[in-house]
Amino acid sequence: MMNSQLIKGLFIDWNRIDEGSYLRRIEALEGLDSLSFDHSVTFFVGENGSGKSTLLEAIAVAYGFNPEGGTKNYSFSTYDSHSELCDALRLSRGVRRAGGGYFLRAESFYNVATKEDEYSRGPGGVPQHYHEKSHGESFLALAQNYFRANGLYLLDEPEAALSPQRQLTLLLEIYRCAEKGAQFIIVTHSPILLGIPGAEILSFDEGRIHPCAYEDTDSFQVTSMFINSREQILRRLLTE
Repeated sequence: MMNSQLIKGLFIDWNRIDEGSYLRRIEALEGLDSLSFDHSVTFFVGENGSGKSTLLEAIAVAYGFNPEGGTKNYSFSTYDSHSELCDALRLSRGVRRAGGGYFLRAESFYNVATKEDEYSRGPGGVPQHYHEKSHGESFLALAQNYFRANGLYLLDEPEAALSPQRQLTLLLEIYRCAEKGAQFIIVTHSPILLGIPGAEILSFDEGRIHPCAYEDTDSFQVTSMFINSREQILRRLLTE
């Protein structure tokens, strides 16, 4: 089956990464030479520090997005923290041209929202007043304003500011756009978002990147275990 994704895969040239770089100590990344994206929605899952956001950021910067987030037209920096991985990473792009895109990350959303307001005051802009909304409302509003058919969207923990109900709203937005040719690569711990039908889940645990079934993710298993055995788990945790 022909791969019709906007980003079909990536390749890493480790010769361009310093021998002493911390990137070489991230188990899931150190043995990674290439990775394919065959689905319209791909999730990166795994424990904190396993390399998920590091790889997503490198993909975003290599594609041309601002490291702190935004569209490819954004150009600002409040803190230069992105790794050298983007310089060693080459993307394999599809024949289709993206109809827009966005790099959305929870940790720098405040800075992006500030720039959104500044840019919207220019000619033809429509101010969205993101800072006048709650964090969750503005995060979801920004996603809804930018998600389009045939676009490329890189999302880093988009559930961070969202209630479970709003996560379901975001799930629907992602699914609808993916059905219309958009591509999403998402870092998440949300068992709700991970339930999107037809998505590929790539785990960064066990020292390698590998496909993982929804029911095998820690997000699903821990949440399910807690909901079904809450009193027993809390009793064990709180008495140790």
